[in-house]
Amino acid sequence: MPRPRKRLAGPAGQDKKGPAGKRMKTKNPGEASTRAENSSPQKTSTLKECEKNLSRYWLMKSEPESRLEKGVDVKFGIEDLKAQPKQTACWDGVRNYQARNFLRAMKLEEEAFFYHSNCKEPGIAGLVKIVKEAYPDHTQFEKSNPYYDPSSKKDNPKWSMVDVQFVRMMKRFIPLAELKTHHQAHKATGGPLKNMALFTLQRLSVQPLTQEEFDFILSLEEKEPS
Repeated sequence: MPRPRKRLAGPAGQDKKGPAGKRMKTKNPGEASTRAENSSPQKTSTLKECEKNLSRYWLMKSEPESRLEKGVDVKFGIEDLKAQPKQTACWDGVRNYQARNFLRAMKLEEEAFFYHSNCKEPGIAGLVKIVKEAYPDHTQFEKSNPYYDPSSKKDNPKWSMVDVQFVRMMKRFIPLAELKTHHQAHKATGGPLKNMALFTLQRLSVQPLTQEEFDFILSLEEKEPS
């Protein structure tokens, strides 16, 4: 049975997907190409730090509000995940090479924040875990799918996906604005979110987190919004 498609793009900082992994036109005039994005000194530094720390925590973006792409509603929020059999779904539709590589780096039982993007209030809604490691994304071969890639071959697929399972809702929704406030403060003080990929690799829909970042964000659940 086809599962709801997850839209992984939007103004909160995701990779914009299109056929053959190329960026689609957006209303964001500052959006750069994937090559330029990945060559930025700040982004390169963030990637090296993530690799050095062997990230085992992640942030995964999806859209909780309806949007048609090539006639298909790509809405997929955390409530949609909860409604799936065994509260599990494949994380398909990623068409950015760096985000794909992060998917391929994920291991069983690793945890990720489920981030609502391109919506009225973007932010972290809950926690999921990886229950199946990377395997070929079937949507790249489906001609009727918004994320069909005619250049990808079944004997050498370009794109991968993982399966995620709902763990729990956050004790309170952690909005992007709150995370940004901490990020700005931590850049000055050297705090945990100083290099958070949500702001330094902001267009990627799949992002690594250090344990320090993950633990700090979890601690925000117990505090009043700043």
